Amino acid sequence: MKLLRLGLCAGLCLTLPAYADEPQPLQATTVQGDAVILQPNGRWHFVDRDKAAAADKVARSFPENQGCPSGTQGGFFGFGRCVPNNDKEFNRGSLSGKSR
Repeated sequence: MKLLRLGLCAGLCLTLPAYADEPQPLQATTVQGDAVILQPNGRWHFVDRDKAAAADKVARSFPENQGCPSGTQGGFFGFGRCVPNNDKEFNRGSLSGKSR
């Protein structure tokens, strides 16, 4: 039983510091005085819901946030790159050599 408790304590001591090192979101204030949340991955958003909704509406107006344009393939659920249909690097077929 002592060995089991010792093993559990050792396991906790080894795993807890890994969770403590994860970066946490920071709350900051802009020069204009708006409260924002800074995410560890570089993204940010307003704390105020009205300002966040207005910023989201402006962000959707940019073409790079509207998905793949017509005449391209790819973009699985909004992720990935948009590839033109005649892209010779992407549409090159099998490289196995059997069909060459």
